[in-house]
Amino acid sequence: MSDPHDRRSDSLGDFFDNVPTAPPPVPEREARDEPAPGSRRALRQAAARGSAERETAPANPSAQPDQEAAAGDAAAAARPAAAAPSPAAVAHDAEGSEPLDALFAPEPPAPAPRRRRGRGCLITLVVLLVIGGVAAGAGVWIYNTYQTQIDDIMGWGEPKDYEAGIATGEAFVTIKKGDTGGPVSTALFEAKVTKTDRVFYEYLIENEPNATFYPGVYRLQQKMTAAAALKALSNPENRMANTVRIAEGSTVASSLPQIAEGVGIPIEELKAAVQDPSAYGVSAQSLEGWLFPAVYTFDPGATAEDVIAAMVDRTRESLAEAGVPAEDEQRVLTIASIIEREARTPDFPKVSRVIANRVADGMMLQMDSTAQYGYGELHAGKASTSEAAQHDDNAWNTYVISGLPATPIANAGYAAIDAAMHPVDGPWLYFVTVDFSTGETQFSQTYEEHQQGIKKMRAWCSANPEYTGC
Repeated sequence: MSDPHDRRSDSLGDFFDNVPTAPPPVPEREARDEPAPGSRRALRQAAARGSAERETAPANPSAQPDQEAAAGDAAAAARPAAAAPSPAAVAHDAEGSEPLDALFAPEPPAPAPRRRRGRGCLITLVVLLVIGGVAAGAGVWIYNTYQTQIDDIMGWGEPKDYEAGIATGEAFVTIKKGDTGGPVSTALFEAKVTKTDRVFYEYLIENEPNATFYPGVYRLQQKMTAAAALKALSNPENRMANTVRIAEGSTVASSLPQIAEGVGIPIEELKAAVQDPSAYGVSAQSLEGWLFPAVYTFDPGATAEDVIAAMVDRTRESLAEAGVPAEDEQRVLTIASIIEREARTPDFPKVSRVIANRVADGMMLQMDSTAQYGYGELHAGKASTSEAAQHDDNAWNTYVISGLPATPIANAGYAAIDAAMHPVDGPWLYFVTVDFSTGETQFSQTYEEHQQGIKKMRAWCSANPEYTGC
């Protein structure tokens, strides 16, 4: 039986034999047990002997026997290198030398990275980006569609009311018999007294839900707060006596009742006064478009004919100021009346150009205002035309006839008359209002662009169902 201390000494000897930086070579200690042929221990011992003999051998041919022995040992060591260790070697290593061999054996190479894992990460990243893009797109669509409501909730939008103390200029507001908070709120906005269409009405609901309004023309200021406007309407001194205001876009039919209320002339007398246009020097089948929109104050003894004559005279003054020849007055007033009904003042010259371009190209005008006028629903409060009005065959419906309508369809102010006479240059053939609260209008050259504008308009109306103009 061998001494265990001797086995530990052999193992330590093997360890120090393999330390490459230990000069001079440690003499090989005599092993008690010869290593099994082909074992790793035998390979290390053979390599160590060959290295030591090469360092000490003389450089002459007389060393042939030693070289042959070293070559024999190296060949013996090389032969089993590709073969698995014999059972004897495994048994021998198990006696004590194998743990140190395993400790200093080279580590196995790291496994090659899986390509499938990297591909899976790429697919996951793409999916996340797609989901993020869809979510972002949905957020943009929701905000664009419901921007007004979101801004109101978050407090991001513009204030609906003017600031106190910035009121300026002069504004005339007509209140008709029976008007309540809604119509009065709209009248104040159209006269540029309040900032938005609904701010006065909302103020009434919150502060004065039982307010009463009396018909007449009231002199106020522009850029007033809702509270200041209500206080001014409640002051009798601001109501103008024997005064009437003819609004832009009004008609003969809608103006006569206002004249009767403001001036005190019976409605029957006024209707009789407008029957013969030639009595006022007008060569047309009616006085439609000839009652110039303005504020008029008359003496108590004024007759119906005096009132109508004053309005026709103001129209002629505006035509002359815009440079309209006498023979072209009716045509220009007809174009101006469409402009007045279809657009806001800053867009008048563009709308005039659309009308001119369509007439020049032989296209139908297809203006909703003309169809509404011909069908009798011009003052229905809607921007769009009913199916019945659009297809009704009459001399004013430009969805049915070519060219201009038979007469003007409304009373046009000076800005519309001037725009009708002097359209701005441009290629547009279509236009549509995409925001009725601001009057923002999209002008397009192609029908495809126009269809996109219609989608914007419908989206705005869907987001603002309380607005009666849609």
